[in-house]
Amino acid sequence: MDISSSRRRFFKLIGSGGIVSAASGAGFGLPPIPPLPSTFIPLRDGVTKAATTFITQANSVAHVLPPLPYTYNALEPFIDEQTMRLHHTRHHNTYVTNLNEALKDQPTLQGRELVDLLARIGDVPAAIRQTVINNGGGHLNHSIFWATLGPGSGGAPVGGLGSAVTTTFGSFQNMQAQMNDAGAKRFGSGWAWLVLDRAGKLQVVSRANQDPPVLDGLAALFGIDVWEHAYYLKYQNRRADYLAAIWNVVNWEAVALRYQQARTALA
Repeated sequence: MDISSSRRRFFKLIGSGGIVSAASGAGFGLPPIPPLPSTFIPLRDGVTKAATTFITQANSVAHVLPPLPYTYNALEPFIDEQTMRLHHTRHHNTYVTNLNEALKDQPTLQGRELVDLLARIGDVPAAIRQTVINNGGGHLNHSIFWATLGPGSGGAPVGGLGSAVTTTFGSFQNMQAQMNDAGAKRFGSGWAWLVLDRAGKLQVVSRANQDPPVLDGLAALFGIDVWEHAYYLKYQNRRADYLAAIWNVVNWEAVALRYQQARTALA
């Protein structure tokens, strides 16, 4: 299906996010650098050493697992090291592996940017379409997830994002409560998301399994993974405790950068 240039630009700018924290340099011992579009547009020029993996992904046939922009124990005590290791190296890596396997006989789809692949899911043959949604979505969702968490984070958004949250939801606490409610009520596995729609409005949405918001033309700003593998080693069946704890490691600077870039795409 054909996508207009403005819509294509929006989809390019609501992308994977893999190294936003590295790009901003905030809280990870990295020198601050200009907020280049490293979260949404796949990098084609060397911006930071941490970007290498996503540069490779953007210019190669195979999708690759992005590195974390912090150590596996950096989110302790809120998310434990063992969960982070398994979540990143096993679960996320499996999505990448399965996505590449699904696309191995599809030369016209290989090398396509991940967000573009999912935004134009109708281009994917029906026989592998759900596999691409499941695993491409898992890859995209987790890349955003890692990029919008960080040590020494938490608090509440400020600036333009903070104002938009207050205008839309009444307060940051109301938005937080809606996100927690969406995560708690998601039956089985899925995500709660803070998104920006194409009208420039913030929304809280819930999505099952690994269905990414881009399937609905929504820019994913921050998501909470409520699959059991995200929290079960530490919190067991206490999803509500995990939902309360994760706000201590939200990197609002990274989320705000995603918001600003998505807003720019709509201008």
